[in-house]
Amino acid sequence: MENIRIKRYGNEKTMELRDHNGLKYLVFPRIEELGFVDHLFSTRLGGVSKGYYSECNLSYTRGDEKEAVDENYRRIADALGHGRSLDDFVCTFQTHTTNIRVVTEEDRGKGPARLRDYTDIDGLITNVPGIILGSFHADCPPVYIIDPVNKAIGLVHSGWKGTVGRISGGAVAGMKECYGTDPKDCICAIGPSICGECYEIGEDVATKIREAFSEKELADGGILVPYPEGKYRLYLWNAIKMTLLTAGIKEENIIVTDICTRCNPDLLFSHRIHGENRGNLCAFLSIKP
Repeated sequence: MENIRIKRYGNEKTMELRDHNGLKYLVFPRIEELGFVDHLFSTRLGGVSKGYYSECNLSYTRGDEKEAVDENYRRIADALGHGRSLDDFVCTFQTHTTNIRVVTEEDRGKGPARLRDYTDIDGLITNVPGIILGSFHADCPPVYIIDPVNKAIGLVHSGWKGTVGRISGGAVAGMKECYGTDPKDCICAIGPSICGECYEIGEDVATKIREAFSEKELADGGILVPYPEGKYRLYLWNAIKMTLLTAGIKEENIIVTDICTRCNPDLLFSHRIHGENRGNLCAFLSIKP
């Protein structure tokens, strides 16, 4: 993998690129060290999709061949291990809401294997071993939430609308209610997505951000930066980190990606670069079976 060049932010290398039988994916080593969860963030590389879906598209709704997407999921399942299959995935049904679904054994397979009987779900939480939570991405951040004490997990899609609605905090609150999670115990990671230097927004979105975060949060977090011609740069990573801190997560337990989707279009799908002619990436998180 020496010839794969990744543009990174900072020198920490919070994520590492891995290979499993040709499938290329990203992981947080610190999450791996926890020992009881499996996770990854997919890349474009190592699947069987063709054309502008190439190679590892994980969306069934963008026009790709179902057989190709099924095979891509099989390769993800194989990389996650333990002999799992399409029947073990449970996926979001994203519409930029703040809705969180509590995933139970009855939900197993809702995604690639079975039709989802829910809509408007941008976050998932569970304590069921073996189920693989999945969320879809092409610039919007995924947030992994792990409670190592009560053995519970959460995964959310946090675009600007979800971030305004503090969906990550909602997932933490849901885990507290359902599983007794203490936010101070949680390890959280903000995954690959568009960086602040690439994310230019207008006054309409900036107004929503100012309404959602206090002046102190905006100042301390470096969330919104003025840009010429009435534009702004939105630092979603910082906004989500502030949300997690407000939810009671310890700062030392928040891991922030160093990889931007827009800066790495050969490795990752980016809506800002590829528009509608693209596949979707996925974040995956599960409790080891």
